[in-house]
Amino acid sequence: MPTSQERPPTVIVVIPTYNEAGNLPVIAEQLLALPLDGLRLLVVDDNSPDGTGKIADGLAAGHPGRVEVVHRPGRQGLGRAYVDGLSTALAHGADYVVQMDADLSHPVDAVPRLLGTAEATGAACVIGSRYVPGGTLAAEWSRHRRALSAWAGLYVRTILRMRLRDVTAGFKIWRAARLAELDLAGVSSGGYSFQVEMHYRATKAGMTIVEIPIHFSDRHAGASKMGLRVQLESALMPWRLLFKR
Repeated sequence: MPTSQERPPTVIVVIPTYNEAGNLPVIAEQLLALPLDGLRLLVVDDNSPDGTGKIADGLAAGHPGRVEVVHRPGRQGLGRAYVDGLSTALAHGADYVVQMDADLSHPVDAVPRLLGTAEATGAACVIGSRYVPGGTLAAEWSRHRRALSAWAGLYVRTILRMRLRDVTAGFKIWRAARLAELDLAGVSSGGYSFQVEMHYRATKAGMTIVEIPIHFSDRHAGASKMGLRVQLESALMPWRLLFKR
């Protein structure tokens, strides 16, 4: 009989959703097919009008013990969804917690590499990076979008003096014990700036963050949620973090 030390690590993949009915079944199937015995999926749905929450419930019913759903009363932003999802994953005994978008822009087959790197290096966080050597972007991205993404990263790194190449990355794995040290309840970001705030908190706490290359694909289906309000919060958040320090 295997000892507790020999059991596979519990890896909980947290995926926030809002109107991702076309993507969620696809990414769930791919994740559950990975050769990781301890992998579980946690969907955090913001009461999606397109029925994503019901689809998530169907997945949970079809995969008891492997898929769980957190239903939130409405759209409150990516950052708040992640706070709820990561907190739930920690409460449910995760050894590692993966952050991942539902839109299939993040490569599912890179999850084992994230885990393997985290275990090999002992890092608190391993990022799937678009901007380290070997990382690539979707061919569908226009020059304008590429330039905007690169500028956003430079902007954040310059203000907060972080050495990460992909400081706005949303695809990563956390070592649960270190994630628990970051006071999730105190996170102030509501939108995509959550990624920057978490990287900044980990960096200031002296945690090791490793980046490995991935291919970042274009959204599979549905529409982006990056509206003007989210963009403004993302632009202001580095300054808020700097002055808060």
